[in-house]
Amino acid sequence: MTANDSITKGKIFLTPFPFDDLSISKLRPALCLTNPIGSRRHVILAYITTGVPTFLVDTDIVIDYSHTDFLTSGLQAASTIRLHQLVTVSTVVIQRELGTLSLETQEIIAKRLCNLLDE
Repeated sequence: MTANDSITKGKIFLTPFPFDDLSISKLRPALCLTNPIGSRRHVILAYITTGVPTFLVDTDIVIDYSHTDFLTSGLQAASTIRLHQLVTVSTVVIQRELGTLSLETQEIIAKRLCNLLDE
């Protein structure tokens, strides 16, 4: 079993995440939305920003100190999962696992993603 065998849906990883203009990337926490797909083991990741924006949108999921998944998430501070900021990458670029989200939270995320794609 390699380190990349543990990359699965619902886990939070530290990984290079590209800026909107693709000029550079920054090491950021990201939520894995899929299990690895295909021979290159691609996954879809959602950006996680440290902090909570003043104005939330429907695609934001806040994981703060009062959230039931905060301790298992591996996040160091209140953070926001931004479901409208997605990237597809090979698992080889993922640095390390930070934590995981509960099945309940993953179901909320799946419903919000469906709503986003259904608009």
